[in-house]
Amino acid sequence: MMLTGLFSLATLPLAHATSPAHPEGLNQNMVTATHYTAANYQPQEASKMFPAPTAGMVQHILTLPALDNEENYMIEVQVGQTKMVDCNKHGLRGELKAVNLEGWGYTYYEVSEIAEGHSTMMACFDKAKQEAFVTIGGDHKLRYNSKLPLVFYIPEGAELKYRVWRAESVFNTSGK
Repeated sequence: MMLTGLFSLATLPLAHATSPAHPEGLNQNMVTATHYTAANYQPQEASKMFPAPTAGMVQHILTLPALDNEENYMIEVQVGQTKMVDCNKHGLRGELKAVNLEGWGYTYYEVSEIAEGHSTMMACFDKAKQEAFVTIGGDHKLRYNSKLPLVFYIPEGAELKYRVWRAESVFNTSGK
């Protein structure tokens, strides 16, 4: 039931989402997210140089607001699927690859396929399953750059989640 809901979400027309404002009133989480399938693709001015999504893939575009001291920020992304899981730790197989946009020098990110992955093998005496977001492996933190959108291509039925990180401490010197 849940899986069919995910596939129907992928066929919806253009979707927009804006992350909520930071609880301290900071502008760091005002990321705008849009996504397109091959069926509803509409080139946008800021991302028209990137390839259109192919059948079975969804293009996700994260547009970042300009911030003071952007070198103190990072974007963390997770690619995965919401699944019904037991008490074990679950993962998916897939690789987020950085791809160079020929002739432009820009980078976009792609996961060509996602498959069932690893799981711990604990005995689950409580047989109840619960819904959880299961991700592909890896640490996916990217440089914050409001001058270019972050563009991702992931399979239909997968989700892209993101959050903004901010360095709040100063550099310390070792050995003094």
